[in-house]
Amino acid sequence: MNFYRFISVIAAVSLSVFAAKAQNQAPKTPEEKEKQLMEFIDKEVQRLSGMLELEYWQEFYVDSTLTHDYKAMTEEMENMSKAKVENTDLYQNVQDKWMQQIDNTYKKYFTPEQWAKYWKNGGKRAQAARDKRKNKK
Repeated sequence: MNFYRFISVIAAVSLSVFAAKAQNQAPKTPEEKEKQLMEFIDKEVQRLSGMLELEYWQEFYVDSTLTHDYKAMTEEMENMSKAKVENTDLYQNVQDKWMQQIDNTYKKYFTPEQWAKYWKNGGKRAQAARDKRKNKK
């Protein structure tokens, strides 16, 4: 009897997890997408500011860069999606292009010490991954 109760509980939990995932995968409205993007950008600015001890003006430029470039990347990818582009490599190319643009902009505004710390804490790894994908082609 305990075995059947256990199976029933597992089945109920599984169904609720699948239902929750299905609800989370519902298409988001443009306002929800915009809000989610802005929250991500705010968190990233805070993360970089804490890690690199950015000046106020640097935070402004990081925020402006991310806002512009992420919106442009999102728009480019949405246009590809609307055009029914199915090749995932093309989407990755767009993302790589914009991530490279962000890094190039950061390098202009970060001090050499900040850039070295950024590079050490993930920037170098991301660049290596982009270079590897680029060389694969």
